[in-house]
Amino acid sequence: MNNSFGQSVKKAGKALWRSAPILVGVVLLVSLANTLIPKSAYTVLFSRIPILDSVIGSALGSILAGNPVTSYVLGGEMLKQGVSLVAVTAFLVAWVTVGVVQLPAESMLLGRKFALTRNLTAFLLAIAVAVITVAIMGVI
Repeated sequence: MNNSFGQSVKKAGKALWRSAPILVGVVLLVSLANTLIPKSAYTVLFSRIPILDSVIGSALGSILAGNPVTSYVLGGEMLKQGVSLVAVTAFLVAWVTVGVVQLPAESMLLGRKFALTRNLTAFLLAIAVAVITVAIMGVI
């Protein structure tokens, strides 16, 4: 085994080990949400109109920002609850690219105009990416 390959595997293993508590927490939180939130809430929130669903998914992802590893778990659970693929795709893209929660810190460090422009652009692109991706897949 190549030394750099072994170091890479070791580093990846450590990163996975460090993220395990986060993943377990997300799985537990999703399980709690599935228990407490009736399936009808998802059908009320999402309309089955692709553009509107992508806007709603992007808005939720923007507010509930998080890291990419946990987004896949949440996205899978949303699909199981009957949320459309376009909404889940928009949610995932916005989850990792838009940061409403981090906006004050980003504004302070990088400037208000830059932070607002970056977040608005990421929000709009999350919608576009979701619609285009699902359209290319032929699901819409």
